[in-house]
Amino acid sequence: MRHLVIFKVAFRALRRNKMRTVLTMLGIIIGVGAVIAMVALGRGAKAQVEARIAALGQNTLMVFSGSVNRGGVFSGFGGAGTLSVEDSQAIEKEVPGVSAVSPEARFSGQLMAGNNNWNTEGRGEGIDYLTIRQWDIAEGAMFTDADVRSAAKVCILGKTTADKLFPNEEAVGQIIRIRNVPMKVLGILKSKGVSMMGSDQDDTVIAPYTTAMKRLAGVTMLRTINVQVATASQMTEVIAGISELLRQRHRIQPGRDDDFMIRNPQEFLEAQNAATETMTALLAGIAGVSLLVGGIGIMNIMLVSVTERTREIGIRMAVGARGRDILLQFLVEAVTLSSLGGLLGIGLGVWGAQLLTTFKHWATLVSPDSILIAFVFSAAVGIFFGFYPARKASQLDPIDALRYE
Repeated sequence: MRHLVIFKVAFRALRRNKMRTVLTMLGIIIGVGAVIAMVALGRGAKAQVEARIAALGQNTLMVFSGSVNRGGVFSGFGGAGTLSVEDSQAIEKEVPGVSAVSPEARFSGQLMAGNNNWNTEGRGEGIDYLTIRQWDIAEGAMFTDADVRSAAKVCILGKTTADKLFPNEEAVGQIIRIRNVPMKVLGILKSKGVSMMGSDQDDTVIAPYTTAMKRLAGVTMLRTINVQVATASQMTEVIAGISELLRQRHRIQPGRDDDFMIRNPQEFLEAQNAATETMTALLAGIAGVSLLVGGIGIMNIMLVSVTERTREIGIRMAVGARGRDILLQFLVEAVTLSSLGGLLGIGLGVWGAQLLTTFKHWATLVSPDSILIAFVFSAAVGIFFGFYPARKASQLDPIDALRYE
């Protein structure tokens, strides 16, 4: 019963000075809101990076052609084709842990269909490319192994490309021209969105790599080989196996640089996540300063409140209130200020994150654990900064308190 009375007295004291109570909570409200919004911004960026990496496929590796030295001039990575179709076939057959391989030859040009035309970059790929990229067909079908062997004049279109060339009609079964080569559209890909580099993945055309090399790009070497590893635990082993195989096939002597480059998208994800987490911690730390300032504001107001209510404290002690009752009363007031401010701050933070997404188009992700942590921290601020004023009030001498004017 005594504790219920203490809580009633504490709440009555807060209601007596409504404006001061609101202004005191303002620091906590802004602090908690800023922390939640900044953490949501950081987590949204992290989720966006993870989604874009996932769009490349699961357990994937990309083998790029490397640098070549011609007369003392290095072309740079990807500057010359140093990979062959035979290299991709050898990787698939000889490297343990490899589950799928797709040789890649790129081409670009104007695509024409009737009165419509569209300039885009296309890819020549193997039949396992969509499996590696985890990319589904929305309409029609993928080209077959027979199409690859015969360098058939067939292709599949990304959704953006299909919409540009065939805005008001079905694209499957239609004929388009790429560099004046007639190509039959076999299928339309499902939309995949923006890549991790910011380009539209749906703005593409995919043909058999043999067709791309012989008919569209006029090349005999590859720039890229896409590889899918059976399990994530085999990544390191497969990278080492591919490196050893290609060095052997390309007759690279010990101590000489590779003429190829192997990239694991997971490494990019880890680097991006590290940068995002650092930025999130920095933003949350800056926002946390306002939460600290709010706590100092609570301590300041509670000290003022103790001074103003010294005579009241003396009267309560004179009629039987103990020191711990006074301590609990002022501690309840401080925790109530910070907790209520924390709840309002959570609402402000969620609303702020939604505004960032709506008006700035920034990815945000408000998670339940960040809300819980923010609320617990705001309550802890009230206990930490409210304890000293409460303890000071509980140690007042009743006689001196009654004499206080």
